[in-house]
Amino acid sequence: MDNDNRTSKTPQVMRNIFGVVMIIVYIGVGLLFLFGFFNPIIGSWTWLRWAGGILFIVYGIWRAYRQFKGIDPDITTRY
Repeated sequence: MDNDNRTSKTPQVMRNIFGVVMIIVYIGVGLLFLFGFFNPIIGSWTWLRWAGGILFIVYGIWRAYRQFKGIDPDITTRY
């Protein structure tokens, strides 16, 4: 077995599509938090709604930056 020539089994296009979908999900959930969509679940914890919304949006922007800048680590070279 040759361990030096590992290639990713997932095509690059599918990884890019998944990355974009996850960016949309994180920013979307953050916006839903900020607009009060989860109020029946959270109740009167307004600080949690704001903190969660801001954190999801910031993380979505960070993922977008990494995705489009191309600085995500390649999982095939990690080990």
